[in-house]
Amino acid sequence: MTVRVTTGGRLHFGFQNLSLAHERLYGSLGLALSEPRAVVECACADAIRAQHPDAERYARRAVEILDVPGAHVTVNEVLPRHAGLGSGTQLSLAVLAGIARAYGREPRIEDRAPLLGRGGRSGVGIATFREGGFVCDGGHPATRFTAERPRDGTWEVPPIVARHPIPEEWRFVLVIPDLEPGRSGTEEDADMRAVVERASPAVADEITAIGSRQVLPAIVEEDLATFGAGVAEIGRLNGAWYADAQGGVYRPPIGTVVRELEADRAVVGAGQSSWGPVVYGVTDREGAAGAREAGERALSRADIGGNVRVVAGRNTGARID
Repeated sequence: MTVRVTTGGRLHFGFQNLSLAHERLYGSLGLALSEPRAVVECACADAIRAQHPDAERYARRAVEILDVPGAHVTVNEVLPRHAGLGSGTQLSLAVLAGIARAYGREPRIEDRAPLLGRGGRSGVGIATFREGGFVCDGGHPATRFTAERPRDGTWEVPPIVARHPIPEEWRFVLVIPDLEPGRSGTEEDADMRAVVERASPAVADEITAIGSRQVLPAIVEEDLATFGAGVAEIGRLNGAWYADAQGGVYRPPIGTVVRELEADRAVVGAGQSSWGPVVYGVTDREGAAGAREAGERALSRADIGGNVRVVAGRNTGARID
């Protein structure tokens, strides 16, 4: 039996707290996208067979976790790697879920994600894979999850403290520049340790206020302008934490793209997703064409290549069939 798993990317608007002075560390805000997608097919096998190198690595770990003999994994579509769309989490969970179902097992994503090295900081990718929507997670206890990253599998996935459906009329313009991938792996771990060790708790307090007083009420009330302004400001405040690590509030030359998007009336808020280089803009169905044009102008004025697409949110989890 061949199992097909389809999941979309995600946007990561930022963390609520990176200061060890507060009780909870991290705490992410983000949402699921309908596109771009990761699509994999998995079947039982007596060994690991996968041409995609990342899928092969995830399949080897999944086979160990599930205690099965092997799997044949085919990657039909893949998210841009380390671009800010959650490529690693979505592909690893898709491979795990596909192999589990091929063997008639329940994937138990939340329990097994830490064994794949997922959910160590953000719970957004796992939650959007499982359920879609806009999500806010509660982070990790600062006393347990310090600046040093614990060994894989020794943490629990951060609890989801709020989840709301994304309004059907809302759209997100994605500007995907032709730049080097964002940070990942040991480089990301080192940068995050440096940020956490010196992060100001005052910034965390400001982000928490914006999240609870602007962003969460706005998505419940379908107030696009307030939502867009709120997530954009959370992104800017996160950028203040990361400025030394990435060369500015936004990764250069991403700042130019963000500013150009925000200057357009079709866009009500823009920012860098995770470490980038993807830049998002918040718009709606009516403003989609204008937002796309704004994204293309932004790339031109930043003098970089790339592509632009406008996508809807996703209010369901990954499709497994």
